Amino acid sequence: MPVEITWWGHATCTVEDRGTRVLTDPLFTRRLAHLRRRRGAPPPPSAALADLVLVSHLHADHLHLPSLARLAPGTRVVVPKDAARSVPGLRRLRALKIIEAEAGDLVKAGNVTVRAVPADHDGRRLPVGPQRSPALGYIVDGDARTYFAGDTGLFESMGEAVGDVDVALLPVGGWGPYLGAHHLDPARAAEALARIAPRAAVPVHYGTYWPIGMDAVRPHEFHTPGDEFVRQAALRAPGVAVHRLGHGESVRPEVADR
Repeated sequence: MPVEITWWGHATCTVEDRGTRVLTDPLFTRRLAHLRRRRGAPPPPSAALADLVLVSHLHADHLHLPSLARLAPGTRVVVPKDAARSVPGLRRLRALKIIEAEAGDLVKAGNVTVRAVPADHDGRRLPVGPQRSPALGYIVDGDARTYFAGDTGLFESMGEAVGDVDVALLPVGGWGPYLGAHHLDPARAAEALARIAPRAAVPVHYGTYWPIGMDAVRPHEFHTPGDEFVRQAALRAPGVAVHRLGHGESVRPEVADR
């Protein structure tokens, strides 16, 4: 069965490969602090069913404790090294099996193997806290190699760190009118495609959450990143098939035989 990617919104995706379900950065809430979900219904309960959960970094829109609490008891959750020290609430999720990882570590789950890779992003639990846990991306290796970038900027060794992959799940926007450093906008995400050269890509991390009361502030940063990424990718990485999904939609990208 080919790999199937479902985008639930923001950075939350299900990667199903060889019958194994891998869930990324689960965020199931309608509201998070000053953010509200402006597009797409929250993921259904079935989205929380996973053989393995990957958390890319400690920011609350990626490591969301109430969403993790919705996972089935015994679910294994991979988090960056020292995350439990930086986020004490993780230690209260006793029903889950928390696995701390750093770049290069391998985790076996069902019929796939997951490898942690570096990311260029602030790994702290904001707004305060020491930077103890470097941000990560992950490669899910099954019938396809699927790269989940988490949240990252471009970095010099990106192509080498990621290696040969079939599908890239790349952030192309954010949750506010301005992107800070160490993020990918549509143009930089297209440049990442050129460096990584996957066979297919799915844009994520855009068009879902937005600050309350700021709907009219730079609205194009909410509405346009997906389409702009498609345009930029066609210019910079024309050999990559880009699948722009709606919330809750799935795709089975064509990948090379393994």
